[in-house]
Amino acid sequence: MEKIPMTRGGFDQLDAELRDLKGTERPAIIAAIAEAREHGDLSENAEYHSAREKQSFIEGRIKELEIVLSRAEVIDPSKFSGAVKFGATVQLLDEDTEEEKTYQIVGEHEASLEKGLLNMRSPLARALIGKEEGDVVEVQTPGGVKSYEILSVRFA
Repeated sequence: MEKIPMTRGGFDQLDAELRDLKGTERPAIIAAIAEAREHGDLSENAEYHSAREKQSFIEGRIKELEIVLSRAEVIDPSKFSGAVKFGATVQLLDEDTEEEKTYQIVGEHEASLEKGLLNMRSPLARALIGKEEGDVVEVQTPGGVKSYEILSVRFA
C-alpha cells in the first residue's frame, strides 16, 4: 500500500475528527435512530430516514479516516532546509496584483486553501517544489498564466 504523506498537525486533526465521530457522533446518531423507531411506521418516518442517512455518512467517514490514518506517513518538515519541498511554508508575491500569500505544502487529506494549506498535488505546489527563495514560477490557471515570486521558504 502506498503511504500517505502528512504533517503532524494534519495527522492530529484527522485523528481528533475520528475520535469525535466514534465517541460522540456515532452514539448520538444511534440514539436518534432508536428514538425515531419509537415513533412507529418507518416507511413514512422522515426523522428515521434522515438519521439513517446521517449514520451512513458517519460510518463512511470513519472508514475513510481509518484507512488514511493507517497509511499515513508523518513527515517532520523542521528537519528540512533549502529548496521548496513537502511541509515547506512558502511566502509568495503575486506578480500581477502585488499581493503576498503564504502557503504550507501539505498532503491532500489535510489541504485547505482557507487555512493556507496547499495540496502538494495542486498545480501551484507542483510548480513550487524544487524552487528556491527568489525564483519566479509560472502556473497555468483557469484564468490564464499566473506568475509568483518566492519571497521566503521556511520549514517549521
